[in-house]
Amino acid sequence: MNILIVLTSHSDLGHTGQKTGFWIEEFAAPYYTLLDAGMTITLASPKGGQPPIDPKSAEPTNATDSTKRYDADKALQALLAKTKPLADIAAADFDAVFYPGGHGPLWDLTNDTHSIKLIESFLKNKKPVAAVCHAPAVLIHVHNEDESLFVTGKKLTGFSNTEEDAAQLTRIVPFLLEDVLKINGAIYTKTTDWACHVVVDGLLVTGQNPASSKEVAVQLLKLLNHPTE
Repeated sequence: MNILIVLTSHSDLGHTGQKTGFWIEEFAAPYYTLLDAGMTITLASPKGGQPPIDPKSAEPTNATDSTKRYDADKALQALLAKTKPLADIAAADFDAVFYPGGHGPLWDLTNDTHSIKLIESFLKNKKPVAAVCHAPAVLIHVHNEDESLFVTGKKLTGFSNTEEDAAQLTRIVPFLLEDVLKINGAIYTKTTDWACHVVVDGLLVTGQNPASSKEVAVQLLKLLNHPTE
């Protein structure tokens, strides 16, 4: 099966002068989970090329088995440097799509028209969509075929307000993901900060934070192996 992973192209953390991007664990853990299950994976981003890595995610204190595997995987690093532009991606070529988080998606993928149309196409054709941590923000402007908001009435999760506060970025991010999802009618749930929490609702799989990354991919594989009617 062919899986598309879409990463952010945004690197500036608001007006702080600091850098952001995607969180390595949220990419590496799902990537290897899907790869080891025999999936064929394509990487894409709004601008194509090398997507920015959040420097904090590369710090030793945030290292995991998956990030260590990534650090030693020169082949994957080379692939990552050449992501395809989203404009060149067709949903028909893939069986599912996965969005890793990091703060970057809040600024670009949330409003990216190519991403929105891509997700709408996946859902229309009964293909799974998965997102972890801040990446459920990519769903905010997705619509159903009747033009209603996709997240309305959907059970899902994502980076919580308390986790954003703990990261000391509440006043830096363009919006608080938990709040916007609730405002748009999502049935949002969370667990304690930094603990694994994954929600599956139909074709949608979402995870709350970095600790949820691998389990989101595990649940995505279950959907692919046992598709809903």
